[in-house]
Amino acid sequence: MPDLHIQLDFGSDVPIYNQIVAQVQELVLMGALHPGDQLPTVRQLAAELRVNFNTVARAYRILDESRLISTQQGRGTYILGTPDPHKSEAARRRTLEELARRYRDSALGLGFSTSEALAALQALLSTAAEEPSPAERPNTAAENGPQEKV
Repeated sequence: MPDLHIQLDFGSDVPIYNQIVAQVQELVLMGALHPGDQLPTVRQLAAELRVNFNTVARAYRILDESRLISTQQGRGTYILGTPDPHKSEAARRRTLEELARRYRDSALGLGFSTSEALAALQALLSTAAEEPSPAERPNTAAENGPQEKV
């Protein structure tokens, strides 16, 4: 079972279940999750994220309705496949907007001005072309240190 590195922002205006949906979609779009990969059970993920069981159940239901995952009683929950390109583009846009919103809220919450936050992001993005994408980066414990399973 692949590691889900889901990070929740409990202070965000975005509901927790939508954050879970967006991050699972992002993991599929980035190639970190592949068709046939098994996801944790609702109870396992709820315990790992320290959220209510119903919150994860709602996120899984949304993912199931969008045909990104399939839950088979007694067997588990699996990634079905890559989303439809038209739907995946919309999901990518929503994910990007959510990432930008989280960055903005964090930077402003730390007392940085809008121009300081924008300058930092632009500087980081200007070097992004020189680095491999997250899907291309090796992910070994030796390079990244021990990682918490989520």
